Amino acid sequence: MDAPNTRPVEGIDYYVENGKWVFTAAYHRKRGHCCKSGCRHCPFGNAPSDRTAEEAQRPAQPKS
Repeated sequence: MDAPNTRPVEGIDYYVENGKWVFTAAYHRKRGHCCKSGCRHCPFGNAPSDRTAEEAQRPAQPKS
């Protein structure tokens, strides 16, 4: 993000779906790194749509 305490902007950095924040690829690029949580719009190759069918069947690995 631009400054350490800059809050994400709705409609640019995220949108709300079913009461949950969904971060956009733009937000992830601003952040500059992948959190490896399988975010829907991950621009770093870890979005659920980037996973193979076999990988999607495996439980998520805990963060180390």
